[in-house]
Amino acid sequence: MAANSSALKPEDRPPLGTPRPVDVHVGARLRQRRTLLGMSQEKLGEAVGLTFQQIQKYERGANRIGASRLYQLSNVLDVSVSYFFEEMPGEVQKTRGDYAMASRAEEIEVVQAGDPMARRETLELVRAYYRIEDPKVRKRVFELTKSIANAAGVDGGADLDLDD
Repeated sequence: MAANSSALKPEDRPPLGTPRPVDVHVGARLRQRRTLLGMSQEKLGEAVGLTFQQIQKYERGANRIGASRLYQLSNVLDVSVSYFFEEMPGEVQKTRGDYAMASRAEEIEVVQAGDPMARRETLELVRAYYRIEDPKVRKRVFELTKSIANAAGVDGGADLDLDD
């Protein structure tokens, strides 16, 4: 059997215990969806037969999520398996052989941390917004938020159309 030309040499592999960028991304998407649903790590763990500590490790990318577990999580979180791989930064897609140096994994965490849609605060705000049942009140909250952002000199999304 011929050697795989794309295989990495041991010296090119990251140190043991370094999360792979794909695992960090999948974990971040897991955390994002869980938070958006208002589910605790403990509740998610119970739903799939794991401890909250294991869910924490998945979310950090410290432990890889196997295919059957990913399928199970997608069912509990009511998303397709592909959801976990969506919006993957180009840096992750370009990693050679699924290995990346520690600095690469840290870069991805910084990119995700800079993404306001990945922040817990944003997810909680969206959840709270959609818990407002009255569409008129919800629209007023939206307009108030835009007004405050505009007063602060930020583009408040004037082009957004809020039709329920």
